[in-house]
Amino acid sequence: FEGKVGDELFRSTFSDAIFDVIEYKAISVFLVLVICGVGIVGNIMVVLVVLTTREMKTPTNCYLVSLAVADLMVLVAAGLPNISDSLAGTWIYGHAGCLGITYFQYLGINVSSCSITAFTVERYIAVCHPMRAHTMCTVSRAKRIIAFVWSCTSIYCMLWFFLVDINVNKSQHLECGYKVSRNLYLPIYLLDFALFFVTPLFVATILYGLIGRILFASPIPDQADAIAEPWRERSGKEKNGVDTRGSLPTMSPLQVTKMLAVVVILFALLWMPYRTLVLVNSFMDNPFLNPWFILFCRLCVYANSAINPVVYNLMSQKFRAAFKGLCKCGGEPTPHSLYMATASYSLAREPLHEGEELKIQKDPGYG
Repeated sequence: FEGKVGDELFRSTFSDAIFDVIEYKAISVFLVLVICGVGIVGNIMVVLVVLTTREMKTPTNCYLVSLAVADLMVLVAAGLPNISDSLAGTWIYGHAGCLGITYFQYLGINVSSCSITAFTVERYIAVCHPMRAHTMCTVSRAKRIIAFVWSCTSIYCMLWFFLVDINVNKSQHLECGYKVSRNLYLPIYLLDFALFFVTPLFVATILYGLIGRILFASPIPDQADAIAEPWRERSGKEKNGVDTRGSLPTMSPLQVTKMLAVVVILFALLWMPYRTLVLVNSFMDNPFLNPWFILFCRLCVYANSAINPVVYNLMSQKFRAAFKGLCKCGGEPTPHSLYMATASYSLAREPLHEGEELKIQKDPGYG
């Protein structure tokens, strides 16, 4: 494994001896299978409820769909091959599989961090600059931004087509590994670390600080039903052309921000062990390769891709109602269930007139 950088998140060949131990195989396969199973089902449900429920089609939710698809890509391209590697003890997907799986692993990882940055900026504009949000925070604009993110990241990740290959390890087993010396990968990992971990967290820290200053500076109502009726009676259409008559009330910006902030915090905490391991090992002649710690790093990353739907369920009654409706009916949840959910804690839909979000924050009558 001398030809590797220490990026062993998706490769099970770092220690042939430990993988011969049945306890390690059983624990790793079981935990990865459970986390990936929960994450795949949860992220698919996020995509389905947003695509099939009109009230869920908001700019913020568009970014959450992008995040869900990226997380699905990580779980399928990283988690599932890891299980087969553990069971078979060798790479079974061939050269094309090595190239494709590695590409989709990094594509999912990088798009997920970009999606988090995108919805952080969207929340900042919606809360701190509501008049600008009237034109900037729309579903159509969110779709264009998402398309741009996926396009640029897809091109960036193509470099992995030239950096990986099938190798034969010391036990004469095939593995999907790197082509050249580990030292040559240092600039790539430093760039990835800066672009897709440090930068998103730096931006999120600054913007959520500004958002918090606005939200906590003025009292905000805990219940959306106090303002629901006037909004539902207003006529007209949103920027994306969806009729707003009879639509659901807007949730408190504070509750939306709390939920999205939790997603960012989990992203930072769960990616920290792996990012730190890769960064440290990149500068070490003898990289730290404790198999149990590497398994822990893997599980943290898989958990990050699996946990977001759980967060939505715990912190958004609107998402919870949509999930229940999807499970019960296989389709769109009832308007009554979504209305009741939005009347308490839920995701904010795109404001009918973005200035209204500012009115909610500034009106002392809602204290």
